[in-house]
Amino acid sequence: MGCAAGAVAANSGALPARTRSGLKFATKRFLRIGVVLLGFSLSLVSIGALGAPMIALVVITLLSTLLATTWLGQKIGLGPARSLLIGTGFAICGASAIAAMEENAGADDDDVAVAIAMVTLCGTAAMVILPLLQAPLGLTDEQYGAWAGASVHEVGQVVAAAGPAGAAAVAVAIVVKLTRVLLLAPVVAGVSVRRRMRSESARTETASRPPIVPAFVLGFLACVVLRSAGLVPDPLLPLLEALQTATLAAALFGMGTGVHLRSLARNTGPALVLSVLSTLLVAGIALAGVSILL
Repeated sequence: MGCAAGAVAANSGALPARTRSGLKFATKRFLRIGVVLLGFSLSLVSIGALGAPMIALVVITLLSTLLATTWLGQKIGLGPARSLLIGTGFAICGASAIAAMEENAGADDDDVAVAIAMVTLCGTAAMVILPLLQAPLGLTDEQYGAWAGASVHEVGQVVAAAGPAGAAAVAVAIVVKLTRVLLLAPVVAGVSVRRRMRSESARTETASRPPIVPAFVLGFLACVVLRSAGLVPDPLLPLLEALQTATLAAALFGMGTGVHLRSLARNTGPALVLSVLSTLLVAGIALAGVSILL
């Protein structure tokens, strides 16, 4: 909801123009801090408890969604950068993944704004629609939580989508979702290495190339390791969670202020088609896998 609130503030005139440059600077800082702190929410022990088949499903769903969305985007006329950002956001973790991939995708501000708008729109729709499908599909709370965690885009949207099914569904959904987030680092690294290998001038432009994995993503992984090793005192975890929630909410609000509705309305058609297809794809693969495995 942070992105939507930011977009409303920016497009309603409630946000003074002079604040936007400072807000953009602060947004990047808050986002990076929030992603790092998100690592304290995840333990490798919790991931291991999912079991190898469920972890494999998460990986297969993520890679299938990312590759298919990127390919489809270019087939329907979107540029490679915009297609990659939408694929990354829908496959992994929404706006945070888009921000992590931005430099390696060679994206501009319009590409980022469109991708964020699409992940907000489709993720919000999934958050509302998925709870209505649990009973007709005959899913148990555990199955439904795993489905929500494997298919809904943002962490907050996953919690909201799983909430109507109860605490057990939310617990499963969060672990599955954060397993997707954990895969952000290898995905960004893979894209970065592939771009470097394909660049004819890789040897002469090393100074201008982005890092293979952004530092804040490495910070996220470090926090996961600290939590998994038991080096974070339990009394600190609620405080860290509150800080993570606040910083990511502020960052998402700031990212939302970069969404300009008039410009978006002129450039949204193919992106919206791709986003709907990507949402159906990730939900369909995840549902099939969950129905078989759980």
